[in-house]
Amino acid sequence: MQQLWAPWRIRYILGDRETGCFLCRAPQSADDAKNLVLLRAKTSFIMLNAYPYNAGHLLVAPYKHTGELDELAESELNEMTALIVRAKQILTRALKPHGFNVGLNLGKTAGAGVLDHVHWHIVPRWDGDVNFMPVTADTRVIPQALDEMYAELRRHI
Repeated sequence: MQQLWAPWRIRYILGDRETGCFLCRAPQSADDAKNLVLLRAKTSFIMLNAYPYNAGHLLVAPYKHTGELDELAESELNEMTALIVRAKQILTRALKPHGFNVGLNLGKTAGAGVLDHVHWHIVPRWDGDVNFMPVTADTRVIPQALDEMYAELRRHI
């Protein structure tokens, strides 16, 4: 049996949990690279997911803190739709995926990890990228560090 080492995960496992909403906190800081904020728009933004399903997993979220779609203005929804398209374009140029999963989870039963701040997931996919690890070991193998992925995606904006 081979070992799969992921030493960066120990900071998450043993580290202190920040209180409050990370989707509110990240864009409030001026340090976009530290907070993984890739692109800012008037009412919403794109950021890298710190705990991705796959390399390059992006989130599109409004600045407004709400868990309800119907609490967002039409202009906010329109801008987020445009950012979803922009995120797909950036990922296509930078990573050349074969496909994408794009979606959102509303409510705990639907799988939402963040119940009170609406956000979309844009996950690049490649032929054969799903292997035995998620099924047998409840583990995802992400082949690139977040800071390297951030720098690569920023080059394509």
